[in-house]
Amino acid sequence: MSRLIATRRLASNIFVPRLATRTFCTDAPAKLNDVPSSGSHSNKEPKDDEGLPQHDVAIVGGGMVGMALACSLASMPLTKHLSIAIIDSNPALSNGPVIKKDDPPDPRVSTVTPATISLFKDIGAWEYVEQHRHAYFNKMQVWDYTGFGYTRYNARDADKDVLGCVVENKVLHKSLLSCLQNKDINNTIYPTRLSSISLPTRSSVSSAGASASNMSSKNLANLAKLDLSDGTNLYAKLVVGADGSKSRVRELAGIKTTGWNYSQSAVICTVEHPTENFCAWQRFLPAGPIALLPIGDNFSNIVWTMSPKDASNHKIMNEDDFVKALNHALDFGHGPRPESRVFGGDVISSFFKPDVTSSVHERFEPPPKVVKLASDRMAFPLSLMHANQYASKRVVLIGDAAHTVHPLAGQGVNMGYGDVSSLSNVIADGVAVGSDIGEVTLLKKYEADRKTANIAMMAVLDGFQKAYSVDFGPVNILRAAAFNGANVFAPLKRNIISYASGELRLPFLS
Repeated sequence: MSRLIATRRLASNIFVPRLATRTFCTDAPAKLNDVPSSGSHSNKEPKDDEGLPQHDVAIVGGGMVGMALACSLASMPLTKHLSIAIIDSNPALSNGPVIKKDDPPDPRVSTVTPATISLFKDIGAWEYVEQHRHAYFNKMQVWDYTGFGYTRYNARDADKDVLGCVVENKVLHKSLLSCLQNKDINNTIYPTRLSSISLPTRSSVSSAGASASNMSSKNLANLAKLDLSDGTNLYAKLVVGADGSKSRVRELAGIKTTGWNYSQSAVICTVEHPTENFCAWQRFLPAGPIALLPIGDNFSNIVWTMSPKDASNHKIMNEDDFVKALNHALDFGHGPRPESRVFGGDVISSFFKPDVTSSVHERFEPPPKVVKLASDRMAFPLSLMHANQYASKRVVLIGDAAHTVHPLAGQGVNMGYGDVSSLSNVIADGVAVGSDIGEVTLLKKYEADRKTANIAMMAVLDGFQKAYSVDFGPVNILRAAAFNGANVFAPLKRNIISYASGELRLPFLS
């Protein structure tokens, strides 16, 4: 019952009223003064409030999504003058991760969509990605263990060059950091953690008629004050929570969440093949999907969903046994290949001719054999989480601080980058008309835009997860029909590719 209530609460947030009003100021907001110079900052000496550092935007969390927001704001003409603080204790932000060409691949990777690639190109970060290991793919094969359901996607089905690119997370992060360091902007990195936030009270916001002597303190009272764990304090017009699923910003802002655990864990690792892999593969198994994603050279990344107990066992299993289990799960284990069943593409495509995709006549291909492990194995629990609101006075959430999803389609980080693009544009719009960038009326426009898109994607991914949690004959046949319909019906396949690429919303959200 509690799960049903949570589901209804999540679904009820889809139809968010679009805010048409805009807050105007008589003057464009002046740039805040007394900002420390760019680079790392640590200050343990107490200061009076008027002497504290002041920033336009304080980004809490310097991971891939937080750094992308900093780069995006630094790249736009209307926002490149903003003073940006990045608060994160990760040493890589100060020293920069060192990536050597002969380093073994990291098991933590992201499948970035064409929309995300466009964002990286716009902010000038993609050129750094291409200097390191990465793998574009233009084909994807999805099938299930029953041998009935089977779909192949080809970039040319949607008139595209690629379906996506798989990149190690450390490469994405390094590329964003390199991009930010090469921009002439006023940014400060605070290598510490957030302890507390003091947000404006209603009385401090609404007070008027202040004398000249206390005008400065009144202005500070209308900003967010951040207390950091090293004793540093600073002020910001806008605090951005980009600090992950256990967000401290979200907690301090009092924003509640809706969600549930999946009772599943994902085992991730890097594997090696005899030859290079150029296709993304995903097979749905009774315990969850397994994905094989190319990452360049002869390497691929594995994301294998299973029960927490099995995940623990597979994590410590000896390498030979693990490789055998892996090949069993990717190909001949649990059921036959789709080509041996009557639900072949030639049978169903006869009902749809001539409007079928070009890839429908491509035969099922078994995935490449795994010959050995190329990294350590990692395991982490899976859950769905969604913040009930993304924005409040002076606070906004992006990325995993706002939402986490099942990794079965690799959409989690792309949803975060979609947040970055939307929030950057909203802030730029506010600057253009002289609005206060921390005003909730402005920030709610970002929330209205991203909440609908993110909830729709979460609903699709959660639906897939639930559909494959049932192993029952009639349900298996219905799933197979959906798979094969998507394989042969051209308009449906084009829309699926465009939606997964981040370039198209579902019809009722457009």
